[in-house]
This record gives sequence, structure tokens and C-alpha cells, in this order.
Amino acid sequence: MSINVFHLPDLGEGLTEADILHWLVAEGDTVAMDQPIVEVETAKSAVEIPSPVEGTVHKLHGAEGETLTVGQSLISVSDGAEAPASEDAPAPTAEASAAESDDSPEPTQGASYREEERAGTQPSAEESADDESDESSGNVLIGYGTTSGGSSRRRRRGKSARTSGGSATGQSGAASHTHDALTAAPRMAPTVISPLVRKLAKEHGVDITALTGTGPGGLIMRQDIRAAMDQVDDQRRRSDAAGPAPTGLATAPPAPPAPAAPAPWPANASDPGHSTVPTRGGAAPAAAAAAASSNVGGTHGQDVDSRTGLTVAQREPVKGVRKAISDAMTRSRTEIPEATIWVDVDATELLNLRASYKAKDPENAPSLLALLARFTLAGLRAYPQLCSRIETHEDGTRSIARFDGVNLGLAVESERGLLVPNLRNADKLSTLELNQRMREVIEVARSGKASPSELSGSTFTLNNYGVFGTDGATPIINHPEVGILGIGRIIDKPWVVNGELAVRKVTTLTLAFDHRVCDGGSAGGFLRFIADAVEDPTSAFLRM
Repeated sequence: MSINVFHLPDLGEGLTEADILHWLVAEGDTVAMDQPIVEVETAKSAVEIPSPVEGTVHKLHGAEGETLTVGQSLISVSDGAEAPASEDAPAPTAEASAAESDDSPEPTQGASYREEERAGTQPSAEESADDESDESSGNVLIGYGTTSGGSSRRRRRGKSARTSGGSATGQSGAASHTHDALTAAPRMAPTVISPLVRKLAKEHGVDITALTGTGPGGLIMRQDIRAAMDQVDDQRRRSDAAGPAPTGLATAPPAPPAPAAPAPWPANASDPGHSTVPTRGGAAPAAAAAAASSNVGGTHGQDVDSRTGLTVAQREPVKGVRKAISDAMTRSRTEIPEATIWVDVDATELLNLRASYKAKDPENAPSLLALLARFTLAGLRAYPQLCSRIETHEDGTRSIARFDGVNLGLAVESERGLLVPNLRNADKLSTLELNQRMREVIEVARSGKASPSELSGSTFTLNNYGVFGTDGATPIINHPEVGILGIGRIIDKPWVVNGELAVRKVTTLTLAFDHRVCDGGSAGGFLRFIADAVEDPTSAFLRM
């Protein structure tokens, strides 16, 4: 029986990790080729991964909620066929095959990921020949075509073991012997980390030469850098918790023995992790910190924050979509010198126009957001500076790329967080087509089924925060775009019309723009263009 270990595939769009949401199969289940086996969540969307072969599920490598990196073992599948025995060694047992599959690196699994982690090293000719001989089902995942069987993978691994280990084929079928032989064998390629991993290590002062890689073949991966960073942070926290040594002229008396059950810190006590004042009993700050440390878990096993003294109700890891949002927002605020302008607009005539459309054709009447999107597209045609991007080249120079067309992003609140699906070539759609496509992409995004390509590539974003009952905001630009238009709620307000006070439907439009590509004159002209269209939509449509 041959057991094939398949790794988390390259999911495209630069994604390097995914969280396991739901296993769709269990150990012992029979799976068919291209049958969905697991649903994973990336920083872009939730996707289902199909089985590359048919067979029986031998092992699931990872629990629901666990984060896996590209190239990490995902699932083991048994093909149910007896592997041909070698003339020099008996056929390994199923247990030994499973152990070998788990412990030994697979040269050809996740080829595109391996190329990135090796930072330019070339595969061997033998490896390339084996890759070309694989038959694929042509499934949709990038860099992870499905094979028609697992026998070719087993033969490749056996060939690599004989080439690199020499004596590996002479070992018994025991998993420990196989592991020892592979450990003693030379690596197929030097351990070279990717530029992204190298940059991460450099930024945080991690010495990569002192690390042992956990990736295939000993490759140093991002998780290794993060683990080293966490270790340094843990040591720093321990040092901070100990507090500085006392510096008084008189030597403090030795601390009395700590009681068996230390009393909890009073509510008005100083932070035990940072205090430098001796306790009432004369104990040094280090002893006080030690007592506090012993009570971090709380008298009754509670998780107490040393800084605030409050009980931590819950800790939620920052990963998946929330991590992507956090990184994107931080990068936007860090890199983009943005400015924000806003204007109050009388939207009474726009509401009247939309009501007339709805009376004539209730099913196909465009939404208010679709009408505002139409005005936005017309404004971007008049002020193309806001549909561009700053590009930084290898030599450090910068240029402004302006696009012939608009991919309109729509900020959508979903159960998975803030998503920005986009309408490709939105400027080429009619108002009715725009309305229909907006409904489709918003529904797909909220269902969590939007593909990575549908959630990236926008050139300008609309953000309707009025649905939350807010009048205004300072929206953060969706990096690497240079502008975002925010729309507040529409409410009744006193308004001067033809010199007389009247009650009108008023909203606030807000524009945040990148001051590197656009100045106040162009930004103000763009926002005024849209405001005028909202206040007199009939005349605006005649000019579009």
C-alpha cells in the first residue's frame, strides 16, 4: 500500500498561509479525484481544496483552526495498491510508509513554493524530468495540479533516497531507521531563505545563521523567524517583569519566605510588573515581581493582565482576514500622506429620481449606491489623478502609473471582516449593468466565497458607512490606491433653497486622497463634481 502526502498548495496572489476552517473528510473515508477535502481561509477568501488523487484518507495533518504554510503537509491518502518490493529490501509496512511520508522531505511537492524558499536555486535534472512526467487533472489551484495516482511520487522519493542516502534502501522498513538515514543524507539544495523571509529577519534583528529551519530540507521559513522573535519578546517580558534592581543606599533586609498562597494584589496597588518601590514587608522589587508573576494566572487560575490588573476575558489570535486588514491599514497609514476633505450635499433630487425609477421598474431600479458609483466613475474620468498608483522602482525612483479604465472597489462589511471586492472595467458598464454587477460581487463577498482575484486589483474604492448610521468618517485609503470616497447617512436637515429655509435630505461626502499624486485643487474639483451630480442628477446624466 502506497501512502502519498500532499501539501498545502500555492493559493496564488502572494498568499503564503491559510487557516483550516472545516475538514470535509475524515480519516478512513474514501475520496475521489477532485473531491473537495478541506475548506481553508486565506487573507483573501475561503476556498475549498480538492483531492489530487482517489484513495483512502490515511491522516489529516492539522486540526480545524490551525494555520498551515504553503508547502506544509495537509493530508495523506492511501491508494490501496501494493507497492512493488525492492530486490534489496522488503516492502515497507503501511505504518513505515506513513512515517516515511511524514518525516521525509518531498523534492517535488509544492514546486513553486520551494523555488521561492530556495531563492533562485535550480532543481536537479532528475527532479525536472520527474515533474514533467506527472499527469495532471488540471485542477484550479495554482502550482498544484492533481495527479492520476500516487505511484510516481513514491518512485521519485525512493530514487532520491537511494541517490542521497545510499544505504537508505538497505534499511528495514522501520520508520525510525528511515528517518535516521534521511537525516544523515546530504540536502538536495543549500538552505537559502526567500527574500521576504530574509527581509523579515533583517528588520527584527534575527540571526538566520543561528536558526534551524522547520521547512522541507531544513529551509528557514517565516514561522521560524516569528518563533525567534517570540522567544526574544518572551525574554524581554521576563526581564521587564523582574524590574530594575533597587538602588537605595541602605541595603534592604532579606525578604521573608513567601506564603504558600499569596494574596491577590489590591485594586489600587501599583503595577507589580513595573514597580520599583519595596513592598510594606520590606521585600525587594524582584521579590514583589516574583509574587506577582506567581499570581498572573489568578488565585483561581484566571488570566490576569500584569499591566492593568484586570482579568483577560478572551484572547483572539490575529490571523486570516483580520491579519490582512491590520497589515493593509497599517501600511496605508505608514506609507501614504493622505489628506481628507468633505462636503454636505442636498440629495433630495437624487432620492426623487431613484423613486421614479423604482415606480417604473421595481425589479431593476438602480440602488442609490449604484447611482453614486456612476457619478464617481464620471468624476474619475474628469480627474484621472485619483485613478492611479505610486510605483517605487528597484533603484529607489518613483513614478505615477495612471490607468486606462477603472476597477471600482466596494468596501463591504461581512462576518469575516472588511472586504473590498471590485468591479473590473466598471467604467464600461451601463447604469443597469453596474447595479446588477454590484449586487453580485457584494453577495459573493458577504458569503465568503469571493476569489482572491475578486478581492484585489481595485483602483478606487467606494465606502458607504452611512448604513451604520454615521454621518462622516476619515476613511483609510485601500493601499496601493490613492483615493477613497466615503458616503454618510442621508437624513433630514434644515437647508436653504432659493433663499428660504426648507427641510431637505442631506448627506456628507468625504474624500481621502494621496497628496503625493493629487493636490487640493484636483481633489476638491472631483468631490464638487460628484456633489453637483447628486444635487442635480437629471442634468448630470445628460452630460455622461
